[in-house]
Amino acid sequence: MKDKEKGILLETGTNELEIIEFGIGNGSFGINVMKVREIVTTQKVTQLPNSHPHAEGVIQLRGEVLPIVDLAKVMGYPPSNNPKDDRIIIAEFNKIKVAFHVHSVNRIHRISWEQIEKPSEFADADRSTTIGIIKMDDRLIILLDFEKIVVEMSPQSGINVETVKELGERERSNKHILIAEDSVMLRELLKQTLNQAGFYNLHFYHDGKQAWDRLEQLVNDYGHNIADHIQLVITDIEMPKMDGHHFTKKIKDHPILRQLPVVIFSSLITDTLRHRGEVVGADAQVSKPEINYLVDRIDNLVL
Repeated sequence: MKDKEKGILLETGTNELEIIEFGIGNGSFGINVMKVREIVTTQKVTQLPNSHPHAEGVIQLRGEVLPIVDLAKVMGYPPSNNPKDDRIIIAEFNKIKVAFHVHSVNRIHRISWEQIEKPSEFADADRSTTIGIIKMDDRLIILLDFEKIVVEMSPQSGINVETVKELGERERSNKHILIAEDSVMLRELLKQTLNQAGFYNLHFYHDGKQAWDRLEQLVNDYGHNIADHIQLVITDIEMPKMDGHHFTKKIKDHPILRQLPVVIFSSLITDTLRHRGEVVGADAQVSKPEINYLVDRIDNLVL
């Protein structure tokens, strides 16, 4: 979908998002509208041999062959009671398109990232497929981590630490990098890959709000000399409390912090959405699988 076709047109950097609420069994779930290309009725599925248990097979849609994921199986729900009424959400992220089979599609909600609570501390962070939980009227909507769902089914679609070795031997860098990333898995992968690339002074924060609070503290402590303590910021886009676009805008609107280069590293970097990062002043934007390109951007901005 183009922005103007996605319901309410959101201004970039306002810390708001639109989610499409959909149902699986008796559960309510959500997906960021920015990931969704279209929603269609059920399609003819061609099963593939030796596929992942959560994979239904592939469908053909307008000349494209797309893998289809059964979200009921992913979430541990029984099959639909009325399969003819089911829907398929066509999503695009990490430069791939994937179809997700759901039982119903309800409506679009416009909310603030501040309304999204982090998953319960009792949840297993390494296994959780939840970005956050939204309190909506008399129910809860679970915002799913679609990237993690796909990477667990197809590891080659995610970040590959081994690709950094293709850069060859690199000197250890003393540059300090602040990183805002809510995923435990991706924080660990970023640590491994950037260490492999020679960057060891990495400062991780779980969301944009936490990272922003730290930058404000550094400004209070060091003023215009903040660049002596942090040389670069890397941020995801989808994060509870404060998203990466809003975080970037606050940095670039700040009279002191604006000197810091900001790289947006997100699964949502596509040709149709890249302009959003440009609007808020990002110095570079990299799609999450392209870890080599991320290292190249860091080199260009701080070395």
